[in-house]
Amino acid sequence: MWLIENTALTFNQIAEFCNLHLFEVESLANGDMDKQLASFDPIASSQLTMDEIHRCEQDKNAKLQLKQSMADKYLLTKSHKYTPKAKRRDKPDAILWLVKYYPALPDKDICDLLGTTKATVHSIRNKTHRSMSELTPRNPVNLGLCSQNDMDFIIAKLSRE
Repeated sequence: MWLIENTALTFNQIAEFCNLHLFEVESLANGDMDKQLASFDPIASSQLTMDEIHRCEQDKNAKLQLKQSMADKYLLTKSHKYTPKAKRRDKPDAILWLVKYYPALPDKDICDLLGTTKATVHSIRNKTHRSMSELTPRNPVNLGLCSQNDMDFIIAKLSRE
């Protein structure tokens, strides 16, 4: 919220830096999302500098970079991404798409990519999922459940094996 309210950064820049979907940032800016969300100042927490923000405001294609000490700290830990409630029902469709077009993709990689459980992936792979007849294979990138870069990385990893 702080970046939206206090900078001239594009929604794309903010979404990429905060690891949010573009629509989520737009909803925050329009006030459509939860009003309980607290604004967080990345400068006060030493995540960004004003120079970095000004650099990205000047170049709309530039990407915000964490201060080096913070980047080192957060690159070492892997966090689970949050999936909005509205998109959670799309996960089985995305799993079905991955299983259909990349059957050799390990369950663990699907779980990591979509933030789902091995039991769900296993039930869809074995066609025992409770709503299997209602599922339609849909690309997880188009559903907004993962980024194209993450998808390309998993597929490249599969082709290397």
